[in-house]
Amino acid sequence: MTAGSDAPLASSTAIDSAPAPPATSPAKASPPPRRGGGFRLSTFILVFLGLLGLWMVIDTTFRNSLAGALGTGPGNPGFLYTAIGFNSQYLLLTMAIAGALEMAITAIAYNFVTDWIKAAKVQKWSSAFRKVQMAAMRSGKKDRIDSLKPYQQKLTRLSSEVSIAQLKGMAVTWFLLILIYTWVGLVIQTAYNANPLNANVNLGGSVVGLLNPVVGPIPYWFLIFSLYTVPLSFIFRRLLKDVWLARYERNHNVPPLPTPTS
Repeated sequence: MTAGSDAPLASSTAIDSAPAPPATSPAKASPPPRRGGGFRLSTFILVFLGLLGLWMVIDTTFRNSLAGALGTGPGNPGFLYTAIGFNSQYLLLTMAIAGALEMAITAIAYNFVTDWIKAAKVQKWSSAFRKVQMAAMRSGKKDRIDSLKPYQQKLTRLSSEVSIAQLKGMAVTWFLLILIYTWVGLVIQTAYNANPLNANVNLGGSVVGLLNPVVGPIPYWFLIFSLYTVPLSFIFRRLLKDVWLARYERNHNVPPLPTPTS
């Protein structure tokens, strides 16, 4: 669920049609930084969710209380349990839907803060710059190496901007990951407390207790839920990235790449 897992991009048309990085002269003065940008609700929400997720990690009671408010069983029917709890009769289905909801929301947040065109440009420029930099270092000419420093500084700044933007999306992922995993565990524990047989599921023809450990202290439900969420994360992020790039191509009238002839 990191930025590196999204390369290469799904559509190369907009990326390959993008202009090369402007050659900024070292002597050219940079514009003054913007001041007083004002309050941004989206930034406040992302920071708040990140801090809330940190609090949930530290305080187990608070984490369970927040997840429990979503509903954990027939005796505590919160809105999420009412929607996908199915009276604790289909725990695997509940886990699958919860994982899909979690990954869909985090993918939307990640896509909202990520400029895919800028991220791809920086990736391409970094690859090209490394080749030029290695050639300059092999030449042993100090003036040639020094001439690349302004471009290295600019590339470092652009890379930092992309990384910081993607970290904002991680705040939503961080919060929902803790919340939904805790909620799933509470739902299964509540079902087990009502009747231990309720926490048993059929996997490949054999009955497995979801609370039984599979590797060390890791229970079966944690492993199964992770197998739901990890591939869904890749699918949703790739799908939203394709939609974003297609919209960019339409809005900027990017011509399609020429079809290679054999």
